[in-house]
Amino acid sequence: MAHIDLGVDETEFPGIRGPMMYRPETAKPLNELAEVLLRAQPHSMTPGERELIAAYVSGLNNCNFCCSSHSAFAAAQLPTGMQLVDEVRASVDEAPVSPKLRALLHIAAAVQKSGREVTTELVAAARDEGATDLEIHDTVLIAAAFCMYNRYVDGLATLAPADPAAYTESAKRIVEHGYQAPVPTP
Repeated sequence: MAHIDLGVDETEFPGIRGPMMYRPETAKPLNELAEVLLRAQPHSMTPGERELIAAYVSGLNNCNFCCSSHSAFAAAQLPTGMQLVDEVRASVDEAPVSPKLRALLHIAAAVQKSGREVTTELVAAARDEGATDLEIHDTVLIAAAFCMYNRYVDGLATLAPADPAAYTESAKRIVEHGYQAPVPTP
């Protein structure tokens, strides 16, 4: 049960959805930010790759809801699905991702610890693998934003469903409609 009364059935509106129903005026810019960072096109990184960064950072933060959600969202948009997500979460250095994505994931992990952990060497390594300034910028912002989203969800102690099917259903909605789709009212 959440720390505050969100005014919704948490089983219908788990995780971040409950607080977004509670404060739709804050939900709007948070969803707009997620839409731009994770789905906007054109972009040199796929939505699946950007979702993978969100899932990875959420896992590092031990945010079960966000990690499960964004793992499902990434898997729905990556050619090898959940297998790749699981491999990245187990070991970025051994996962079958491009050297550029691996370097960007290293930057994301540094941001998760502290923005000051992002070093000139990490950025140079990403550039050496072909990362653009936009990709580096967006990786830092995705990681920073997901630290905030993770703390929002966990700071209110919202419900994180145990059933993976709940996240698969959400993935279908996000892939089809994005983060700015109208949220049903309770």
